[in-house]
Amino acid sequence: MIYEIIGSRIVSPFIGTSTYVWTSLIGVILASLSLGYWLGGRMADNRPDPKILALVIFIAGGLVSLTVLIKEVVLTAVASSALGLEFKSVLASLFLFAPASVALGFVTPYAVKLKMSSLDDSGKTVGRLYALSTVGSIVGTFAAGFFLIPFVGSVRTMYLIAATLIVLALVLAPIALTRANLSVPILFILGVASSEAGKYYLWQTNELHDIDTEYSRIQVFRTTDAKTGRAMRALATDPYYVQSAIYLDGEDLALRYSPFYHLLRHFRPGFKKTLMIGGAGYTFPQEYLRSYPSASMDVVEIDPGMTRIAHDYFRLRDDPRLRIIHEDGRVFLNTAGTAEYDSVLVDAFGSLFTVPHQLTTIEAVNNVRRLLDEDGVVIFNIGSAIRGASSKFLLSEIATYRTVFPHVYLFKVNTEYPDEKVQNFIIVACKSACDVTDRGSDPEISRLLSNRYAADFELETPILTDDLAPVEYYNSFGQSSQGR
Repeated sequence: MIYEIIGSRIVSPFIGTSTYVWTSLIGVILASLSLGYWLGGRMADNRPDPKILALVIFIAGGLVSLTVLIKEVVLTAVASSALGLEFKSVLASLFLFAPASVALGFVTPYAVKLKMSSLDDSGKTVGRLYALSTVGSIVGTFAAGFFLIPFVGSVRTMYLIAATLIVLALVLAPIALTRANLSVPILFILGVASSEAGKYYLWQTNELHDIDTEYSRIQVFRTTDAKTGRAMRALATDPYYVQSAIYLDGEDLALRYSPFYHLLRHFRPGFKKTLMIGGAGYTFPQEYLRSYPSASMDVVEIDPGMTRIAHDYFRLRDDPRLRIIHEDGRVFLNTAGTAEYDSVLVDAFGSLFTVPHQLTTIEAVNNVRRLLDEDGVVIFNIGSAIRGASSKFLLSEIATYRTVFPHVYLFKVNTEYPDEKVQNFIIVACKSACDVTDRGSDPEISRLLSNRYAADFELETPILTDDLAPVEYYNSFGQSSQGR
């Protein structure tokens, strides 16, 4: 179970953590375990020997070490292929996690055979071993989720798994130091050394911090803005999108979509209390506090680890006008007070790889509408295309919002991009009549309003509901196009 849970963190920087990834990991590992059970049962009947059991556990440790050693090469190759996300997920799982899972599956039936002294106590023996195996899985699951991932880290937990298997094998039975057997500790040493050397190199070149939190594997690194040449610190949770960034030489917003949240002063003048769902690096909440000294903001961020990162690397400071709630955004929407806010900003859809589907549905949108006052407005960022196969998520979300809000506007962040390209769009939805006409008194607002997408497009996809929200399926088209 630890191996399976860690697997999602290993692949997430390359192909994300969508339902497709979890489905592939679980399916491939279960299939591999089944093959291991069959092989272990056959071998146990032919050659029941503790030395063979120890050798298989020893080999399993070597195969986990091999996963550590080759993961970057395999995942880079898979992620850059032109295959659909479904096939990428299956291939990554097969190459990295199937071999060790087969060896681990071998263990239980073989151990049953070794422990079984007669048919009279076979039921007791099998029951005891499977109970111990299940208890181990339970302990491993909680250990991985509550301790190993957030405090040890995903890759270093792989070191621990490999080392534990190797030591356990040596305790069970002596293993001859043949050339083949020596490859196992060599693989372990090479895997640890290459991984740590890679981390050190990235730290030296990009100041990369690879951080596991309770919810995500987050990479914080130094980079340069391609347009301005200015040094930035960025935060990413997947291979193609930066979720937050700051300039190291100033406080102005670094990402092109972020200034569009200032449209709230056009669509909801006089706002006093804003809700933002999704904190990440807290770059816009800090901008909001600087720009609007008489207003306050509540930020709902599910991951306390993300908030710690914002404090450590993105200049977040405590402020009495900023209230941070560590809770799932949908749970907060379900329980927030009616007409409590005059504006809602959403920055939870910035990536195709980790879209929280529970925030996309008509039930969630109805809750957003409920907690807005009568002139309230919602503004959110979404990554998608507006035409072609990669547009399904955006079109479904617009259709969903139009079912609830009478006025919905679309803005294209990068007007120079073709409509078929996956990019940032901003959706603005007003609870009552709101004017999109440029009044000409605010140059920044005039510039933002000029990016309104006015061309016609067909909303051919159905609205999203809690019962049916195929967000991963819709986004798989866009994800596949990013790897080409």
